[in-house]
Amino acid sequence: MKKTHSGSCHCGAVHFTAPFDLDEGIRKCNCTYCFKTGYRKAFAYGDAVTVTGGAALIGHYAADPSSWPEGTIDHMFCTKCGTQLFSRGYLEFEPFNGWFHAVNVSTLDDVTPQELDAAPIIHEDGLHDRQMQAPSLTGYL
Repeated sequence: MKKTHSGSCHCGAVHFTAPFDLDEGIRKCNCTYCFKTGYRKAFAYGDAVTVTGGAALIGHYAADPSSWPEGTIDHMFCTKCGTQLFSRGYLEFEPFNGWFHAVNVSTLDDVTPQELDAAPIIHEDGLHDRQMQAPSLTGYL
């Protein structure tokens, strides 16, 4: 069931809310960004993420070069402590159908380790732009 979760960065300067269903899975991706940052994400569709505090401290990052079309991916982080908060992206296929947010589940303040542990893990082959497929190797993710 979709629930509005609250999250924050490590230092507490940035706060946000985002509606999503952990039963839809926590996604682990092998793209260089997710792999290097240890990003584990859940999707909130549309412009559903609401920054409730510290908006001025949110930094933005997009890789250059990137396989994503310019302007369709934006990784957001706290400029004070560096915590990767969420990313905003655009994909034209199901289940995205446009804009979405990939929320870093490690930033959630209102979920227990048991809830995270119970969520299914979905692996993405983002390294090869096949986000809806698992890569051949997943143990390292």
